[in-house]
Amino acid sequence: MPTKAGNWEQRARQFLKAELKRADVTYEELAIRLKKLGLEETEASIANKLVRGTFPATFLLAVATAIGLEGIKLEDI
Repeated sequence: MPTKAGNWEQRARQFLKAELKRADVTYEELAIRLKKLGLEETEASIANKLVRGTFPATFLLAVATAIGLEGIKLEDI
């Protein structure tokens, strides 16, 4: 288990990027899907969040919903 904030940020970033790639969803397409869920995100705002690796849990859950992720195992993060 990571203990420093930077480790969690890196793991969160890597997890979401991997899931987006697995779902074959670009940042542009994700922005469109998130808009349908009521979130106003741009391609740039998504990229910034993923570069930092810091984003609210609500963003993580919305992305998971938008790409059709059926579940998240903590050991995968």
